[in-house]
Amino acid sequence: MTDQAYREQLVELGASLFNRGYSVGSGGNISLKLPDGNFLFTPTNSSLGRLKADELSLVDPEGNHLGGHKPTKEIPMHMGVYEARPDCNAIVHLHSTYATAYSSIAGLDPTDAFTPFTPYFVMKVGKLLVAPYYKPGSPMLKQAARDAGLKASAFLLANHGAVVCGGSLIEAANAAEELEETMKLYFLLMSSNQSIRYLTSEEISELTQAKAP
Repeated sequence: MTDQAYREQLVELGASLFNRGYSVGSGGNISLKLPDGNFLFTPTNSSLGRLKADELSLVDPEGNHLGGHKPTKEIPMHMGVYEARPDCNAIVHLHSTYATAYSSIAGLDPTDAFTPFTPYFVMKVGKLLVAPYYKPGSPMLKQAARDAGLKASAFLLANHGAVVCGGSLIEAANAAEELEETMKLYFLLMSSNQSIRYLTSEEISELTQAKAP
């Protein structure tokens, strides 16, 4: 893919997430690692639904702004994940409704915050961690994200939202959507006082060996 093709893919995907309610206002941000080692970021205070390809922020591996509009203040958080996971080529960070609600629950186990009950959560999201709360844009988020990224490809920022990385932008977005929809199912089941049949450890182990189609 060309640089322009990557830009257009990011714009299209951001609009898709926004139009379907996974992002509102100027919440959330996306980054993408380019073949030359630099990164594309969504600009600061930008809506995922109104991105423009030529306005995306170009950033080097040290986080220096090279071109486009001023990048999101969440660069350190993204870079922490990229440092932790060489297999990560894209990150989708959303303030989606149900994932953010779940991230605000007191007493979550930061090392294993969610017991899965659907197979695709296991195959696309995997183990879910919780990084401690820091003010959005805080440099402390870089280390917190790096620590979480060393153990999982998806995690919640306490009281803030979800961070999901993938080998491609499409992979990261699919996993972020799977996470949000599973959280929605969780709250629906809780609100209707239904007992959840969680997957057993044996079932989870079997799924972790499978590749989601």
